[in-house]
Parts: sequence; C-alpha cells; structure tokens
Amino acid sequence: MIAYFLENLWQAWAIVAVLCLILELTAGDFFIICFSIGAVIAAIGAAIGFGLYVQLALFAIFTLVALFWVRPLAKRYFHLGEDRRVSNADALLGRTGRVVEMVKAGGYGRVQIDGDIWKAKTTESTDINEGDTVRVIDRQSTIITVEKL
Repeated sequence: MIAYFLENLWQAWAIVAVLCLILELTAGDFFIICFSIGAVIAAIGAAIGFGLYVQLALFAIFTLVALFWVRPLAKRYFHLGEDRRVSNADALLGRTGRVVEMVKAGGYGRVQIDGDIWKAKTTESTDINEGDTVRVIDRQSTIITVEKL
C-alpha cells in the first residue's frame, strides 16, 4: 500500500495543487496560489521519479520563490490603482445629487445621491431649494456639505 502511494505521489501533489487553487479563489490575495505552484513542481518531480525528500525540497523551494517573486508581481499587476481607490463615504466627494428636503443656510436638509439620502448642510448664505442639483464638496462623519450647481 505504501509502495503504491509512493509510486503515485504525483497524484497527491496534483490534488494539493488543485485544492490550493480553489482556496485561492476564496481569498484572492495571491498567497495560497504560491503553495499551488510549489505543489505543481513537486508533482512534476514525483512524475519524473525523484524521491520523497527531493519532492518536499522542491515544494518548499518553489513555494518560497513564488511567495517572494510571483506574489508581489501578481499583486502589482492585478491590483493596479488600489491604493488610490476611495471607498465608503469618501467616494461621495465631487458627486452630484438632488435636494429632497430644502437645505437651509446655517441649517440642514436632505440630499439624494444614487438612491441614498444624506443629511446635508451648505456653506452658501442662501437656502438650496428642493429639486435643485448640488455637488458634494466636503464630508464630516455622515453629514455632507454641498454647493448648488
């Protein structure tokens, strides 16, 4: 039984490689795929006829090479511009919306942007009437500051 397993160890390495690829699909940070690369190289070594210790060494070496070379390259290529991407409420800055409740000068009102209604204030000295189009110029917590267009 053990002899059969050792003779067909490439199949076990192939299963490890496929399982790591499946796990990488759930994570997406190009970490687990490095283990898959190491397992593929170890499977090739097993198919050629290398011993178990050589296969383990191939797995370890190529996994480390992938971690320090392939992963940074893949992250740089697939995550272009991620550090400049705004998220959450910061993405509202510069967006336009429609006033659904009058924004009073020195007071508050409501503005609808993409279906969401936000509490808004204005820096202008006049009220902004319901139905007017406004642009978001600032945000403090959940209150946006708008100007009339």
